[in-house]
Amino acid sequence: MSIKRQIRRGLREPGKYAQAVLRWKRFRFDEVPPIFGNAKPKSGSHLLLQILNGFCRIAPYTYTSADPVRTITRDGRRRAQDEILRDLRSLRPGVIGWGYLAPTAENIAFLCRPGRVNYFIYRDPRDMLVSHVFFATDMHKEHGMHAYYQSLPDFGARLKVAITGIDQGNLYLASVRQRYETVFEWLKQPYVMPIRFEALINNREPTLNAMLDEVEKTGFEFPVSRERAIAVLVEAIQPHKSHTFRSGKTGGWREHFTEEHKKLFKDVAGDLLVRLGYEKDNNW
Repeated sequence: MSIKRQIRRGLREPGKYAQAVLRWKRFRFDEVPPIFGNAKPKSGSHLLLQILNGFCRIAPYTYTSADPVRTITRDGRRRAQDEILRDLRSLRPGVIGWGYLAPTAENIAFLCRPGRVNYFIYRDPRDMLVSHVFFATDMHKEHGMHAYYQSLPDFGARLKVAITGIDQGNLYLASVRQRYETVFEWLKQPYVMPIRFEALINNREPTLNAMLDEVEKTGFEFPVSRERAIAVLVEAIQPHKSHTFRSGKTGGWREHFTEEHKKLFKDVAGDLLVRLGYEKDNNW
């Protein structure tokens, strides 16, 4: 791609592109390996996004895409596969992409290739459910479950629906077990680095080091020291700057799960927590 064309395309994000040109003293950003940050919804996507923004300060990436690549639109429409692939293909060299993608054969074929870097963040399903209910009830009035959750008497009733799922007329929410089946597909992909939300909170620096290792596996060498790179990424993590931030802690489900919720979760999810490595057995 010519320098003129690079500049023209950079005008789509003129401020960010100009900053990258000044920071890295170059017009071309096509020698870095493509990075895509994928996430299970309500599982730390904005924490991952802040880290990806930090990558732009330690390697010649231009910027992180402003908008995620979504499987489902904000108004609840499921997007066609060709729409998703068009978004992925439109990510130009040096731009870091992120989103909420299902492990379809087409998405896997596009992303999971040598020379590309893919991160996938997921979270303890119990904490994810609590975060989902708070988000859909109090923080995002356009969420498909907002009105229904508001109609229920309390948080406990909403949490039960989040666990079991619902299929009622135009209202649909998959059960917690169904929602996590796609996680296992991403976890077994050889060109995807799985990241637990809990690891970024409780074991941060080793996890960030592993993320840097994943980039270097492509043969790319960071132009800054590993110590400097880790410091920049740690500094980039500022949860309170995320518009979806609520508590940012792990294990908060214990404050909301009653014995009834625990039993319901086990009945619906079966051995899900054991398969994910969050529990040794179902006696939690």
